[in-house]
Amino acid sequence: METFCLGNPEAKRVLIQPVDEHDLEFLESEFSLIKTMTGTDFYLVALKVISWNKDLSPWKAPAVFGREDFGDGAEAFLKALLPMCSDREKTYYIGGYSLAGLFALWAAYQTDTFSGVAAASPSMWFPDFTEYMQKSSIRCEAVYLSLGDKEAKARNPVMATVADRMADACKILESAGTKVTFEWNPGNHFREADLRTAKAFARLLNEDKNDTINVK
Repeated sequence: METFCLGNPEAKRVLIQPVDEHDLEFLESEFSLIKTMTGTDFYLVALKVISWNKDLSPWKAPAVFGREDFGDGAEAFLKALLPMCSDREKTYYIGGYSLAGLFALWAAYQTDTFSGVAAASPSMWFPDFTEYMQKSSIRCEAVYLSLGDKEAKARNPVMATVADRMADACKILESAGTKVTFEWNPGNHFREADLRTAKAFARLLNEDKNDTINVK
């Protein structure tokens, strides 16, 4: 698995993020934003995803946009990244944008490795995912979720359900006693992914150190 790392490798807090080629273009910007928002020491480990729709999907589902169906590669992808989170003296957070955000949330149902999930504009419309959340138990302490305020206006009828599914997800997590933060961002799904992801990770880091820095 190809990795791209920024920050202090000796830092006690480590951010794990699946990325594609587009995310990599803005990784340094994201890192700088998190640094500015938190003023703290951390290590960002970006894991390049080879097949986005396959590697990050928890189960198979038909294509929602384009012709590429969703695979069931999330289990294998998670298994491959967990050895990078083996130092028990460190605190690990997992997060990402879009389908990577959904994967991060799903991962927290599989393992207690991560203290928090930073899911920026996650693909909550993914078929049967909130039903899965309802029947399962999350294994992390805190979850940050966000959406663009125009995402529910997508022309695709499946993707247009994202706000409703997000509301369901927040209720499920809150009822389970998970510390949930939800935030609206301006724009559609494709606006300022680096800023949205940075805000997600920054909120978790700031809450962890009981900081009062405002990330909005």
